[in-house]
Amino acid sequence: MTETTDQLPATLTPEPAKHQKLWPVWLIALLALALTIALALWSWQQWNNHQSLQQTLQQLQQDTSQLEDLYGDRGSQQAQRLQSLEQKLAAQRELIATQQRQIDHNARELLEAGNRTRTDWLLAEAEYLLRIANQRLQIEKDIRGALSALEAADEVLNESDDIGVYPVRQQLAKEILALKGIAGVDRTGLYLKLEAAIDSVHQLTDQALINGQGPGFGTAGTSDDGDASAADNALVEAWGDFKTTLKQVVVVRRMDEPVKPLLSPDQSAYGRLNLQLMLEEAEMAVLRGNQPLFQRALTKASATIQDWYDDSNPRVRAIATTLDELAERDVDPTLPDISQSLGLLKERLAGRLAANNGNQGEAPAGNEGNQGNGGDDS
Repeated sequence: MTETTDQLPATLTPEPAKHQKLWPVWLIALLALALTIALALWSWQQWNNHQSLQQTLQQLQQDTSQLEDLYGDRGSQQAQRLQSLEQKLAAQRELIATQQRQIDHNARELLEAGNRTRTDWLLAEAEYLLRIANQRLQIEKDIRGALSALEAADEVLNESDDIGVYPVRQQLAKEILALKGIAGVDRTGLYLKLEAAIDSVHQLTDQALINGQGPGFGTAGTSDDGDASAADNALVEAWGDFKTTLKQVVVVRRMDEPVKPLLSPDQSAYGRLNLQLMLEEAEMAVLRGNQPLFQRALTKASATIQDWYDDSNPRVRAIATTLDELAERDVDPTLPDISQSLGLLKERLAGRLAANNGNQGEAPAGNEGNQGNGGDDS
């Protein structure tokens, strides 16, 4: 037993395990944690700063846009104000220029008026009267007014002491005589006669518009004078009644004369209206002095009366007679030319103006010559 025990290996005592140091790891972990926290805080601060910068930038952009809008509005307002001021300035300049031209014109007129004599004023008045005469004759066709203006111009020229108006007065005498040889047109009288005819047409009845020779109409109201004088005779009265009844029943037509048809009430109104329009057309021709239109309107009116109206009616006969008398009138007589006297007077005025300007131009030269001679003599 002992040997066996002695041969066993010796028992080894285990050495105590060495204790490992862990604090560096914890230190590093703590440092890493602190760095992480610091980095997170720094990142959060940077993010806050970035957000504040973004907000500030947006605010600045808004302020900038508002400023730009405000500046643009003010700029446009300023531009509009400048444009309006420029327009007002241009209008003021134009007004000043117009007033300056008016002042210069008035000054020249006053200067010329001061240099004019009584003869110049009389010639200017005669020129005005001749212009009025030409206007009355050519535009208004007023022969009396033109003749009065020519005679007044001749009297004014007679008052002037200018011997150069002799050709003007000679031509005036010819023109006055030519106007006196024309029969004046009483347009007012012709117009009033046509108006009276229109009134007579309005007063016509349907019986006047129907021909008495038409079928179905008798002459009950027309009895012989012998029957009227022998009204006390019963036989004559009976015979008259018999003839009246017979005429109402039996109608004798003459085949050698055309029978005019009866007119319905509508046709009667149309006939009166048509005749009225023809007479109004004649009135317009009188006012315008249109002789062809005047003759055509009266011819149509006379033909209408002859075709559709009863000639035995006194009112119809009066209208027809009036139209025949008016048809012989001339509403557009041939007018003479009275503008030659005005042309001659204009030439005379131009000659006097040129002579006055020449005398004014020679006066200063003559004065300088006298002064020079006086200097030499002295």
